[in-house]
Amino acid sequence: MLDTRLTDEQQQLRKTVEEFAREVVAPVSYQHDRDKTFPYEVVRGMAEMGLFGLPFPEEYGGMGGDYFALCLAIEELARVDQSVAITLEAGCSLGAMPVYRFGSEAQKQEWLPLLTSGEALGAFGLTEAGAGSDAGGTRTTAVLSDGQWVINGSKAFITNSGTDITRLVTVTAVTGELADGRKEISSILVPVPTPGFTAEPAYDKVGWHASDTHPLSFDDVRVPEENLLGTRGRGYANFLSILDEGRIAIAALAVGAAQGCVDESVRYARERSAFGRPIGQNQAIAFKIARMEARVMAARAAYYDAAAKMLAGLPFKKEAAVAKLVAGEAAMDNARDATQVHGGYGFMNEYLVSRHYRDSKILEVGEGTTEVQLMLIARQLGL
Repeated sequence: MLDTRLTDEQQQLRKTVEEFAREVVAPVSYQHDRDKTFPYEVVRGMAEMGLFGLPFPEEYGGMGGDYFALCLAIEELARVDQSVAITLEAGCSLGAMPVYRFGSEAQKQEWLPLLTSGEALGAFGLTEAGAGSDAGGTRTTAVLSDGQWVINGSKAFITNSGTDITRLVTVTAVTGELADGRKEISSILVPVPTPGFTAEPAYDKVGWHASDTHPLSFDDVRVPEENLLGTRGRGYANFLSILDEGRIAIAALAVGAAQGCVDESVRYARERSAFGRPIGQNQAIAFKIARMEARVMAARAAYYDAAAKMLAGLPFKKEAAVAKLVAGEAAMDNARDATQVHGGYGFMNEYLVSRHYRDSKILEVGEGTTEVQLMLIARQLGL
């Protein structure tokens, strides 16, 4: 039976991040969203707290925690600002984790202390304009020439790739052809800056306005042969395993967003009066918020279960997909209902629920669409 009780240490972490989110993140959230600016001062505060090092060993500058600790922190941040939460999630699970999981000792020693300290951000260059859910459609190439990889191509929708503190992009590229005719896809570390690498102008997004997201281009980018990450030809497979883990973290983010919608709706329903009484005393409003809370609890249990299996070394692909599916839908459904509870105010950007309404849709798309999760679950059921 799943034990969802947090240890004293986990409770303290959750409380510390909750206080940081309320006192530091929330007061500047609307401003950064409105101005579409990256919250460097908030990221610096997270770095000082050690959040970017949560799931990494102390020998690489980490905090010696685990992936569940990272998820707890992400959930608390997402209650008040999804852009800040995804900056942490991508910095850890997409930026630093590939180096930790698959890097050589030399690569770990070079990159992890920078990334786990939060002094620098890494990015995960997988998606392309024609290779999203079908990541095997990668067209970016890397050719070995005179001891160097020469990389040409482009990537799309890459988080944390164009900030002033971005120092690394891990790129998947076609490095040859397998015996059966399929593409050989490898992953390669590209330091930032490197000649020929360009983070193109940032996207004009529906939501996550304070999160840094760019298309990337590679024009004869040259890096040493030893920048190959992991085994040649295993880049795609390795990145898929990173995405399995990342889905648990995204589920935690979605749970935080869904919980934030409950928090705001309960507060508003108690304070807003109509027809002589608080609107929360009307059964239509009370039941709507009750359903929102039920979605949060179910989604949280799902990601706790996936994280527990992952940390126990058990198969968790199905559980991660279920968690991501359920939590993403909970976030979107709760954002819609919270906006309805708030009425006209829910349509005003200075209200947090309006930002959750815009932000939450990507949780049904990024790091594997809802349809991809359903496909993964069905496969795990033998269908």
